[in-house]
Amino acid sequence: MIDTPKNLTRNILLGMFLGFVIGSFFYYLDLFSDSLVSFVRVYVFNLGSSIFVNLLKLLIVPLVFFSLVSGISSLTSMQSLGNITFKTIALYLSTTAIAVSLSLIVGSIFKPGSGYSSEIAPPDKLPEGQGIYETILDIFPANIIEAMAQNQMLAVVFFSILFGLALNKTNHLTDNFSNSFEKLNTVFMQLVIMIISFAPIGVFCLIGKFVITDGLDIFQEAFQYVLLLITVLIIHAFVTYSLVLKIFTNLSIITFFKKMKDAAIFAFSTSSSAATIPVTLKTVQDELGVNKNVSSFVIPVGATINMDGTAIMQGMATVFIAQMSGIDLTLLQYVQVVILAVVTSIGTAAVPSAGTITLVIILQQFGLPLEAIGIILAVDRILDMLRTSVNVTGDAAVACIVADSENLIDKNLYNK
Repeated sequence: MIDTPKNLTRNILLGMFLGFVIGSFFYYLDLFSDSLVSFVRVYVFNLGSSIFVNLLKLLIVPLVFFSLVSGISSLTSMQSLGNITFKTIALYLSTTAIAVSLSLIVGSIFKPGSGYSSEIAPPDKLPEGQGIYETILDIFPANIIEAMAQNQMLAVVFFSILFGLALNKTNHLTDNFSNSFEKLNTVFMQLVIMIISFAPIGVFCLIGKFVITDGLDIFQEAFQYVLLLITVLIIHAFVTYSLVLKIFTNLSIITFFKKMKDAAIFAFSTSSSAATIPVTLKTVQDELGVNKNVSSFVIPVGATINMDGTAIMQGMATVFIAQMSGIDLTLLQYVQVVILAVVTSIGTAAVPSAGTITLVIILQQFGLPLEAIGIILAVDRILDMLRTSVNVTGDAAVACIVADSENLIDKNLYNK
């Protein structure tokens, strides 16, 4: 096992704290010239955060490819791959349905939009997304190099599975060529650790970039919506996933959350499930004891289709916008929101604020004012960070459940 840097969590939390403090210092205190503030924002926070995220994204495709190929090529039964695939997708879609249903129930009870009095400010430009047809077609790329370059994870996973299957069937003809992929996978895991070592600095820049640009005042206008959304995200992360783990496994829930804290903090700072894939894979394999045959499939797929946090936002945002517009949604419409949120989550990119793209589809379905997205976008940045932490936690929970059901989890390592 490759060792993680010592005191990583403490140092990352310290970086987050300093980012908030120093970012607020420059934003709220009129002590410095505009040119100095601009220099710090661009050449310290923006540049530092961009370098850190780019380094994480640099590893996504090769790490997923080598990990998945080495895992599949070593499988002795193809039925195991089929079982893993079915269980993974079923669990992801089920938890997403629970997530959006929970947000709709809480939103309909506490009515965050009923007392909203501010004018609706339209966004500068409505986000554009792709439909279900394009999403399905993108799974089967015409050019795998182009798909890898664009970080199309479903396409990369599909090609990796095909390549792994072919390698599995021809391993005896290629002098155990699969061993090379196992070694390359180890090298890339070491690269992950090298980049993780700079995480406290990267997180400092990411948080500072947000605060020095927007401050923290943006939450005042939609305070009830923000508060309810955060509450539902916390409930789903700690209650729903705990129940799912308890129902399907006998694994320690406390141990799970303790070992997931680093990956959750990474997800919070990057706002991208995809950028967090290297850290999530490292945590799931080396801390939670999930076999790479499972983790190398479940985690990349989860970063693409498991959008529980995004589904919670979409449900709450739909209720919020409907209530402030004076529109009462029927029970049937609530059911439609659940279905749409689950289906559109599959096509949501694993990048910051991508959930607002699919929110457009839901609002259009029920004739709700699209200009209200301006309110959601105004407070979306920090909420997106929380949503991503929930998504990544869900990825790890499903990986543990699937691995446990296939007897592919090292429980001694999990409990260590």
